Amino acid sequence: MKKKIAALTLCTVMAAGTMGLMTAQAEENLSGDLVFAIWDNNLMDFIDANDMVGKFQEKYPDADIEVEKIKDDSEYWNAMKMRASANQLPDVMFNKPFTLSRFQDYLLDLSDLEAAQNNELADGYALDGKILGIPMTSGYEYVYYWKDMFEEAGVEVPTTWEQFEEVTKTLQEYYGADNENFMALALGAKDEWPDYPYMEFMPALESGNGQNWNDMAAVDDPFAEGSDIQKAYSKVYDLFTSGVCGKDPLGLGNDQVTTLFAQKQAAIIALGDWGLQNIIAGTDDYSQLGTFYLPTRDSEEDPFRVIVQGDSFMGVTTHSENPELAKAFVEWFYSDEWYPDYINYVSSASSMTNFPKEKDPILAEADAAQPDAELVMYDGGGDDFQAIQNETTFDYKKLGAEMFTEGFDLNARLEELNAKWAAAREKLGIE
Repeated sequence: MKKKIAALTLCTVMAAGTMGLMTAQAEENLSGDLVFAIWDNNLMDFIDANDMVGKFQEKYPDADIEVEKIKDDSEYWNAMKMRASANQLPDVMFNKPFTLSRFQDYLLDLSDLEAAQNNELADGYALDGKILGIPMTSGYEYVYYWKDMFEEAGVEVPTTWEQFEEVTKTLQEYYGADNENFMALALGAKDEWPDYPYMEFMPALESGNGQNWNDMAAVDDPFAEGSDIQKAYSKVYDLFTSGVCGKDPLGLGNDQVTTLFAQKQAAIIALGDWGLQNIIAGTDDYSQLGTFYLPTRDSEEDPFRVIVQGDSFMGVTTHSENPELAKAFVEWFYSDEWYPDYINYVSSASSMTNFPKEKDPILAEADAAQPDAELVMYDGGGDDFQAIQNETTFDYKKLGAEMFTEGFDLNARLEELNAKWAAAREKLGIE
């Protein structure tokens, strides 16, 4: 009896091995062309330097990949929107948390991929139970600063919003006295999107509600006095109009102010963890570079909240003529053949449980300063919010840039938005 069982087991193992070999061969026999559209400069540099296409072809010799680099994320979304309507989306595209719902009808379910199952954030962003994109990184937001500049001006790392405002004002007065072009707080408002740490994330940080945009879709007056967004934007408005962003914040874009910060023509800049590489690339000495988390709380007795979100959700589109090959590419991208080297190249945190990564020491300083921070998982807003946002043309990043314009009245604008919001909800039938 034992011999028969052993023989049966051996046959089963051989059959399984044969099936595994056939599956592997079938995968390797996948062929066709793929278009992979990106906007990330760091990823593009890594792809070029490490011959991503050639390495993928070692496993899939009959496959070819065209990497399409689009200028920036704003241009990317505009291009993807037009191409979605024209049935011409790339095979593989990236999304942000706030664009997943926008493109959900054009994305395939990746729930069965190992890459999705090994990702610590993907399931939390699933729509209708489907994983439509696998976040490449876990994104944290930081305030970068120059320690020596803080020390010379006699200021310390702030832990409340009031302290943050006072620190920026002191820095502006101290260094701006001899340098009329100095910016205590580098922003790049010409591009509008760089104000996102304030305009996009602060409402969620105000009450620790990462679903704040979705909750706004369920009420008629989300901008009313005392609401999270009203309180957050009032803080931002006071900061932006205090002169700490320099004499011409609307005249400079993100690349320019990042370069100026790297050259110590500014003392503070708020960017994601991805910003570290750009700062380091622009300076010969970053030994005095430090980080802290944006302190939005009112007092030190309040919880210190920190935003975390998945970033760069890689997905396969329904327009792909080679969906199985596209899925194989995503699987390969998150495998040990590619992902570990990439995640160690960038400053962002890993999103993969099977490939953990220690934070860069500069970024880890923010964690050390706030070891009991309360993490807020940020959601960019679902279908209802997106529909109302489109109907009302509410754009938080543009609104932040408008705060720098002469004659801007925040209270009047919020009242106007409330009226538009209620009308949009009624028109769209959103309960």
